[in-house]
Amino acid sequence: MRNKKIIFAILAVTAAAVWAFAQAVQDGGAGEKKLVADAANAEMVALGKKVYGQYCAKCHGENLEGQPNWRKKKPDGTLPAPPHDAAGHTWHHADAINFKYTKFSGREFDSKKFKSAMPSFKEILSDVEILSVLTYIKSQWPQNIQAKHKQINEREMKGGKGR
Repeated sequence: MRNKKIIFAILAVTAAAVWAFAQAVQDGGAGEKKLVADAANAEMVALGKKVYGQYCAKCHGENLEGQPNWRKKKPDGTLPAPPHDAAGHTWHHADAINFKYTKFSGREFDSKKFKSAMPSFKEILSDVEILSVLTYIKSQWPQNIQAKHKQINEREMKGGKGR
């Protein structure tokens, strides 16, 4: 009987995560789907807090504060992990860009101007877990920053530049 309860609990949590992910995927027009981290989605925020603590806090800080001197390049040309709080630049980028950056690594955006040490999480975290982390991060921003970020997402969904 105890095993049935455990299995049921696991299924319920999985179903809730899948439902939350489905709620976070919005139609971007022409059948294209866009990801949106909804800071009001309590299930995604709770999952994101857990995943962030396990996989992200080591570099980006327990309180989203990032590493010291995050704007100063290290000898290898990479930058320290930036903060994800309102003082950082995460909110300057649309959810879809932050999602892609997290899933595929900062190397996806490498150029002569920018070299990233951010690893890929595509083999470590599910899409739901990545989006939940972004949701948790967004939930920690002040309302005025969330409002500005919403405008960035809206521009990106309309085909504009989401930075």
